Amino acid sequence: MTMELLFPVLCAFVACACFSVIYNIHGGGILICAFAGALGWLVYLLTAPLLRDDIAQTFAAALVISAFAEIMARIRKCPVTGYLLVAIFPLVPGGGIYYTMEHAINGQIDAFLTSFLHTLGLAGAIAVGVLLVSTAVRMWSIFRRKRKERAL
Repeated sequence: MTMELLFPVLCAFVACACFSVIYNIHGGGILICAFAGALGWLVYLLTAPLLRDDIAQTFAAALVISAFAEIMARIRKCPVTGYLLVAIFPLVPGGGIYYTMEHAINGQIDAFLTSFLHTLGLAGAIAVGVLLVSTAVRMWSIFRRKRKERAL
């Protein structure tokens, strides 16, 4: 792994570890959340040459983060939300939101609309990635439960 990948992933790890303290996550959960955030950012960076679109990269990272959060929540018997919110922190389009508002305040309508739609796309990619994994896990749980009921 090159330094141009390692440093941003390390920064995502530290940011998520600090952010998990705000969400009152304790013990090993802090490291798990930080690892999930770093993993998501690594996926985002590694998919750049393949996808060449930051919205698609965000979607791929959200899928990986959501799957990891679901697995860790099942293993540790904790809510998925804590892991998910902290791990998605590096993907949140904060800069896009800022620049969208700046263009709106300055009256730059074309720049505002472009920035707004791009930021909306990033946020939508995160939401759809989380939704797909969450739905798949719930469907699998229902399938397993019904299969057990039929066996009895």
